[in-house]
Amino acid sequence: MEQYKKEFIEFMVDSNVLRFGEFTLKSGRKSPFFMNAGAYVTGSQLRKLGTYYAQAIHDNYGTDFEVLFGPAYKGIPLAVATAMAFSELYGRDIRYCSNRKEIKDHGDVGILLGSDLNDGDRVVIIEDVTTSGKSIEETFPILKEQANVDVVGLMVSLNRQERGRTQKNALAEIREVYGIETGAIVTMEEVIEHLYNRKYNGRVLIDDKMKEAIDTYYAQYGAK
Repeated sequence: MEQYKKEFIEFMVDSNVLRFGEFTLKSGRKSPFFMNAGAYVTGSQLRKLGTYYAQAIHDNYGTDFEVLFGPAYKGIPLAVATAMAFSELYGRDIRYCSNRKEIKDHGDVGILLGSDLNDGDRVVIIEDVTTSGKSIEETFPILKEQANVDVVGLMVSLNRQERGRTQKNALAEIREVYGIETGAIVTMEEVIEHLYNRKYNGRVLIDDKMKEAIDTYYAQYGAK
């Protein structure tokens, strides 16, 4: 596993973004772990987060794209932070673009925030996490209505590796339906590999009991 992935896992824990216990998800599933990207709230956290996203995007898609698109609302700071990090790390000046929930009819009019989209633009979509692919259903029409863009891929922070609407995980479903590449900074499998029976900051986050709970969860909801 790459060093930046190990650091990102610990960063999620330190930021209280990744937690272990008993949680009820929006889907109604009872999960032994929970990821809440809304807990990234400080400048230093966003700076680091943008760096991890930039490294993962570079590993997966290189530098051959022009726009980072972050769907409203959580995707907006992700796109901004990552565009800044990409410039610092790779010397590539990427534009950021997001959508508004409501179309603005005065001043900076339209549905887009940030850069305009132009025909031929190569776009990477950036999100926190996806479990059903619903946000991509909303995002794709917005992109295609604005210009004839080429969506290079989607990058999320954590691949939960559980079933979406079919037996496949949500990222695999998106790849199949929309014909785009998908990636994640880390997978849940990598999280487990890094934290299982390993003391971090004085405690073991995934001990045998928690590992058993995670295994039971994936036996029921894991992607095939």
